[in-house]
Amino acid sequence: MPKPESITLKQLRALRAVFEYGSITAAAAELGLTPPAVHTQLRGLETATQCKLLQSSGASGAVLTPEGQAALTAEHQISTTLTTCMARISALRAGQIGIVVLGVVSTGKYFAPRLVALLKAAFPKIDVILRVGNRQDIISELNDRSVELAIMGRPPRSPAVVSDLLGAHPHVIIASPEHPLAKVPDVAVKDLLAETFITREQGSGTRILMTRYLDRIGEGMTYRQIEMGSNETIKQAVIANLGIAMISLHTATEEIKSGRLVQLNSTGLPIERQWYLLHRQDLTVTSTIATVLNFILDLNANYLPTLD
Repeated sequence: MPKPESITLKQLRALRAVFEYGSITAAAAELGLTPPAVHTQLRGLETATQCKLLQSSGASGAVLTPEGQAALTAEHQISTTLTTCMARISALRAGQIGIVVLGVVSTGKYFAPRLVALLKAAFPKIDVILRVGNRQDIISELNDRSVELAIMGRPPRSPAVVSDLLGAHPHVIIASPEHPLAKVPDVAVKDLLAETFITREQGSGTRILMTRYLDRIGEGMTYRQIEMGSNETIKQAVIANLGIAMISLHTATEEIKSGRLVQLNSTGLPIERQWYLLHRQDLTVTSTIATVLNFILDLNANYLPTLD
């Protein structure tokens, strides 16, 4: 009964060399072996397959039996698979292939797709899975290891992370061009606090920043607010003159450029924050993760929207 587990790569390569070079002697010279050694490999292959593989060899070339041709086909398939495997291993070691999960806070969705596109163009065999959520969502996914890299503002206290500065992340207060404060060069604090603020949901980093800013400049004064669940909804509400809003400048760049929104000037505005690229301190940084991380850092934030 044939014993496939007894077949070796050396035996198959010996058969390939005899077929290609026409004789055992020529095959031995190519393989750097003696003719008896090549003969031994062929006999071992025939013993494992329990059939004759080589009809003849010599000056007129090598002639394989149908079984020998089948073995030669198997050798070609195995060689191709091993070549592919080694290429994949090399790519993995070099960080040129694999999957990386990137978490981005909601505000980042205005530039994250472009960033992923740049990564895809540079590393076609790396799949970057993008996950978008509010600050608490992304922190939760860092905690349960659902994401490997994350882009957000202020790094969390927990879990412990390694963070790299990406670039400036300004926050502004926006209003409709028809709003009475839109034409005021420097809005007084009391006038600002007299307005209705359209805010993000609890857990949003922008809402936390807005609350801290208004509490600081207003010294505890109360203000009206309406909660809405997304930056897009907030922008549309402000355009409709339902109120004003603090928002990341990166989320409103196009509307400000087109004149659908205006940026208000007041004490302490804009608020300058930073974007960070971070990962868990205990994350095993694979070559693929390192490739994505270093590529993002090397871009020097040129993917961020600007008013210029």
